[in-house]
Amino acid sequence: MKLQPSLKPKKRYVLFQITPESKEKKFWKREVIDAIEEQLINCFGIFMFAKASPMVVKDSFDESTQQIIIKVSHKYTDELKVAMALIKEIKETPVTIQSISTSGILKKLKAKM
Repeated sequence: MKLQPSLKPKKRYVLFQITPESKEKKFWKREVIDAIEEQLINCFGIFMFAKASPMVVKDSFDESTQQIIIKVSHKYTDELKVAMALIKEIKETPVTIQSISTSGILKKLKAKM
């Protein structure tokens, strides 16, 4: 039996720009994911982390532009943006992380990358 669209969990895709203080510094995907998970758990706890169910979209991290797309439950997009804005450093390198766009359709965000 197929699940009705109204019963499916709704999701949002959020595009973030990671800007290191030193322009020549580039981060690996794993470093960014670890920093994001750590910050979300520190800010909101494991229970809220599980309810928000944030996931990095496969093949969405661009190492040249340092942009990443994260999928999250539609109720927790604001919490994700707050936690991302509070990340001040990755691997002892000062960074600023900005939310560029939010969409319910992944194809639109990939076009903005």
